[in-house]
Amino acid sequence: MKDRPLEKIKELKLEFPPAPKPAGVYRPILVVDGFLYVSGQAPVNFDGTLMQGRVGDTITLEEGKIAARQVGLTMLSTIQTHFGPLNKIKRLVKVLGMVNCTPDFQKQPLVINGFSELMVDVFGEENGIGVRSAVGMMLPDGIPVEIEAVFELHK
Repeated sequence: MKDRPLEKIKELKLEFPPAPKPAGVYRPILVVDGFLYVSGQAPVNFDGTLMQGRVGDTITLEEGKIAARQVGLTMLSTIQTHFGPLNKIKRLVKVLGMVNCTPDFQKQPLVINGFSELMVDVFGEENGIGVRSAVGMMLPDGIPVEIEAVFELHK
């Protein structure tokens, strides 16, 4: 079970974008008492640029969901770059998903499902689903989605 993430990544042929450098005064990841905290991640394209758009305006719900999945790939890349192998992770605990959307858009949870479905693919049903919030707001640099998460580590 401990090797599941690595096996699933190979099986799904997942590719990761480059891990972004911090855009301010913060740590990309922090380990405290057996938990891995990951700062808010944006959807990074494979060429290192940021995905752009506002759900309900310049991009659709489905495109927002794709962006949320890309955030998941970016987050996994950030974890590998700044922490180490994903097999050190036991389970996903908490997700905060933020969607850059129009004021009348009300389907933020469906957008964040793009991230959550990827976590299930990598960590499995039992360990890939944690508690979650999904909210709409303005986001920096015109990104469509930002997600932060907390993971429990193997002892």
